[in-house]
Amino acid sequence: MQTLKAGDKVPQFTARDQDGNTISSADYKGKKWIVFFYPKANTPGCTAEACDLRDHYKELQEAGYSLLGVSADSEKKQQNFRNKYDFPFPLLADEDKTVIQGFGVWGPKKFMGREFDGIHRKTFIIDEEGVISRVIDKVKTKEHAAQILED
Repeated sequence: MQTLKAGDKVPQFTARDQDGNTISSADYKGKKWIVFFYPKANTPGCTAEACDLRDHYKELQEAGYSLLGVSADSEKKQQNFRNKYDFPFPLLADEDKTVIQGFGVWGPKKFMGREFDGIHRKTFIIDEEGVISRVIDKVKTKEHAAQILED
């Protein structure tokens, strides 16, 4: 797993969000943005992380950030997740894992003694030029917005 790091350029991508809208990395040109990868919609950790970002969305926007969530869930699962918790930001349904692999967050994981491939929970903070300024590897799901804002 070759994860992108600070100083790397964001890969070009196009994927669909929870409503079937096409979202592309080009949409964020000239903007500061955050891409957070999470393993699975509607699971406890992912829900805590996304709800924390929702609850602090205004502060993130005031800091100049756009937000984009990504998992390999289907559009329908992402839509249910967004609607259930009223997220104000788009969630990419990256079922073919193009974006996930482009950022290098797919790889071996361990859970309860078992090893398997999956999405690593990571967040990328990206500048207006499309360059990663920071990567958060150890995401605190209940305090994630604070981690992002502690520049």
